[in-house]
Amino acid sequence: MVTTLTRDDRLKTRASQRHPGRAWTLTILVALCLAVAPAATAGASSLDSTADELFKAGDYAAVTALFRTQPPGEALSKQFLRLSLISYIRLGRTDEALQIYERLVPSGRPHDQALLRPLALGVITSHVRDRKEHVRIAAYTVLAELGLRETAAILEDGLLDSSVLVRARAAEAIGKAGLAQKSGALRRALGDPMPTVRIAAITALGEARATDVIPQFTKIARAEEGPESIFADAALYHMGQTGRLADITGAATLPDVDVRMAAIGILGRLKQPSTLAVLSQAVYDPNPSVRAFAAGALGEFGSPGGVAPLLHAIGDDIAMVRGIAAGSLGKLGLHENRPLLQGLLRDPSWQVRTGAAEGLLRLGDVTALPLVAELARQPDPSVRGAVAQALSVTSDKQAVTMLETLIQDQQPLPRLMAAKALGKNAGTVIPALVNALRDSDEAVRITAAGSVLRQIDRKTAPTRRR
Repeated sequence: MVTTLTRDDRLKTRASQRHPGRAWTLTILVALCLAVAPAATAGASSLDSTADELFKAGDYAAVTALFRTQPPGEALSKQFLRLSLISYIRLGRTDEALQIYERLVPSGRPHDQALLRPLALGVITSHVRDRKEHVRIAAYTVLAELGLRETAAILEDGLLDSSVLVRARAAEAIGKAGLAQKSGALRRALGDPMPTVRIAAITALGEARATDVIPQFTKIARAEEGPESIFADAALYHMGQTGRLADITGAATLPDVDVRMAAIGILGRLKQPSTLAVLSQAVYDPNPSVRAFAAGALGEFGSPGGVAPLLHAIGDDIAMVRGIAAGSLGKLGLHENRPLLQGLLRDPSWQVRTGAAEGLLRLGDVTALPLVAELARQPDPSVRGAVAQALSVTSDKQAVTMLETLIQDQQPLPRLMAAKALGKNAGTVIPALVNALRDSDEAVRITAAGSVLRQIDRKTAPTRRR
C-alpha cells in the first residue's frame, strides 16, 4: 500500500530526522494542551455549578469557603466571582466583597452599579450593630438620610438600640422611607424614655398623617411644657388642624429657650407667610443660639422678605450667627445679595468666610473658590470640614477636585464631610467614593457608601420608576 504524505507531514518528518528530541517535545505539548483545555473548562464549569447550587440554597458561607480554596491569581469566571461577592455581602463581610469587586471592575473601568449598590448598602448595614456607639450612629444617620424601604427591618431594630441617638435616627429613617403609616414599632417609640426619640417619632408620624395617633398627640400638646408639645402641635397641623399654627407661632416668643428654638425651626420648615414676621423678629433674640436658629430658619423659609432680618444678622457680634446668616442669604437665590456676600469674604472669622463662600456658590458665583481653596489648606480640621460642606452646593470641576483632595485628608472629619458632599455632586465622583470605601475610619466608609447609593439611585431613579 502506498501512503501519500501531505506537505506538512513531509516537513514534520524532516524536522524529526534533524531534531528528534524537539519533535517529541512538541508532540507532548500539543497532546497536553488538547487534554488539559477540556479539563480546565470542565473544572470552571463545575466550580460555577457548585457555587450556584450553594448560593441558591442560601449557604453563603460555603460559597465564600469555596472561593478561599482557589489558588491566588487563579483565573476565575465572572459568574463565580459575582456569586462570591454577593455571598460576602450577605455575610456582612464587605471588606472581602470590595476586594472581589475591584477584581471584577479594575481601576478605570465603568462601575457595575448592579454590584456596587448592594456592596455600598452592605457597608452601611454591616455596622448597625457595631459595638462602638459612634459607628452605629453614623450608620443610622446615613440610613435616615437615604430613607430606603428595603431596610425596614433594620430600622425597626434600631428603635431598640441602647443609644438615644441611634433610636432617634431610626425613627427619622422610618419616616423618610415612607414606613411610618404602618409601623407599630414607631408608635411604641412614642413611649420611649427619652424626649429626643419621642420627638423623632412624633415628627415621622405627623408627616405621614397617621390619624390614629391624633388623640395621643393632642394629649402631648396639652400636657407637655417643653419642645415635645411644639412638635406635637406641628404633627397635628400636618394632619389638618391648621389652628395649631397659632400655637407654634406663639411658642416662638416663650421664655424657654429650647421651646423658642423648636418653634422657630418648625416655622422655617412650614413656610407659612403669616409667620415670617415672627421669624424676622427672632434675629434680635437675646440668646445667640436662638438668633442662629432664626437665621437658619429664614434661609429654609426661602422668602425674599427674609433679606432685611438677615442683613441684621450678618452684623451680629457672634460669628456663628453671621456665618449661618451668610449661608441663608445664598439660599434665598437672589443675585442682588452677591455684593453683601462678597464683602463677608473678608470677615475675620473663618466661619463667616465659609458661610459667605457657600452663599455665593449657591448663587452660581465661583469667584469664591480661591478663598475656599485657601481655607482648605488651614491646619484646623474643623475648617477643612466646613469647606467640604460649602463645596457640596456646587458641581463646578474645581470644587470636585478640592473635594477629591479633602476625601484623602489626614484627619477623619474633613474626609467624612467630603464623602458626604460628593454624594450631592452631579459630577463623575463615584470612583473617589469607591476608593473611600477602604478608608481606615468606619464612619468615613459608611458615609462614602451612603453617597455611592445616593449617586446610583439618583441616576437610576427614572428607570426604576418604570
